[in-house]
Amino acid sequence: MISRIDLRGDALPEGGALRDLLPRAEFDVEAALEKVRPICEDVHHRGTAALIEYAEKFDGVQQESVRVPAEALSAALERLDPAVREALEESTRRARLVHRAQRRTSHTTQVVPGGTVTEKWVPVERVGLYVPGGRSVYPSSVIMNAVPAQEAGVASIALASPPQAEFDGLPHPTILAACALLGIDEVYAVGGAQAVAMFAYGTDAPGDPDGCPPANMVTGPGNIWVAAAKRYFTGRIGIDTEAGPTEIAVLADATADPVHVAADLISQAEHDPMAAAVLVTDSAELADAVEEELAPQVAATKHVEDRIRPALTGEQSAIVLVDSIEDGLRVVDAYGAEHLEIQTADAAALADRVRNAGAVFVGPWSPVSLGDYCAGSNHVLPTGGCACHSSGLSVQSFLRGIHIVDYTRDALADVTHHVVTLAEAEDLPAHGAALKARFGWKVPGK
Repeated sequence: MISRIDLRGDALPEGGALRDLLPRAEFDVEAALEKVRPICEDVHHRGTAALIEYAEKFDGVQQESVRVPAEALSAALERLDPAVREALEESTRRARLVHRAQRRTSHTTQVVPGGTVTEKWVPVERVGLYVPGGRSVYPSSVIMNAVPAQEAGVASIALASPPQAEFDGLPHPTILAACALLGIDEVYAVGGAQAVAMFAYGTDAPGDPDGCPPANMVTGPGNIWVAAAKRYFTGRIGIDTEAGPTEIAVLADATADPVHVAADLISQAEHDPMAAAVLVTDSAELADAVEEELAPQVAATKHVEDRIRPALTGEQSAIVLVDSIEDGLRVVDAYGAEHLEIQTADAAALADRVRNAGAVFVGPWSPVSLGDYCAGSNHVLPTGGCACHSSGLSVQSFLRGIHIVDYTRDALADVTHHVVTLAEAEDLPAHGAALKARFGWKVPGK
């Protein structure tokens, strides 16, 4: 059901050569970019009318309005299963605890007497959150996007999720209920690249009651069309990441329970047929036991043929055999998984040494599924190896650091000769002249 990659026997290669040996889903955002470009520009020029047409074309719904009415949000919350509401509330409570601790305060450094630099943290003014609505329903993504934005102090938060034919052209009611729970009342029934375009350009033309003001930033997971639209608008808006198919890597030794490992691989494979499930182990016995466990567990679950089996048998999933856990640590660092589980005898110590992962789950009682919902951590994480340079969504994602420079006359005078020297070394004499002019030094033309 799942392929094997045997890296035993020879010394592991370095850097990119090692990454190239590891499984990865093909996710060609550049090719998708050309297809989303005309959609984005159509939304730019025609606004809400274009959004309504694309809803019919891509989602099979006929809309008169893309803005979700306030009464639909409150009705969805009223009808929400009490057990689901309780779970969402607990997920939100835990997420707030973690993300509130990430808040930053301004800090002033005295560089020299009379010279200070203050770093002030300012939230992004307006954010558009995207919550997917294709194969599955993701109210948890409402929480994971909204909570850090709210804790950062973002003043204006809007959310878009695809319209659903079975719910009269509105997003899934559980999505709407989660929005109501979190106090998000600006919600749009818009999906895909067109949702990103709506946030990037805005559709608030005069006389348009559905108009969406432009946002400064768009966050949230989505399909390849959403990722391509994010790339298209990079520079115009801020983004979190170009999210690709979900990934789980498990670093395990002979102490790991194969039942747990198999279940965790399957848990992420059920997201999407392109989801990646990778086990890295120095134990051939564990590899055999996990493979034996996969067959009955897969057979007993849902979404087998449309998601799980294609994901586990795809080129993006594999069991990787290594000579030692030290080699395994090198492999998972090279892979840079979105989710990394460590199920070894010394899991906590190994977790402390991991350099590249979106989130690390330590030991047998911290599965990825916990992080997806109720650990308190964020589940919007870098994919496709981007964990080597990017972080998951956090309060920091929605903050901008601004330096405030405040020098007295004496403090400036004391450093002017250094500034002039460096300016002239870079052949930018006007930079130095800007300081000379303050102290009566000879400047060009005088």
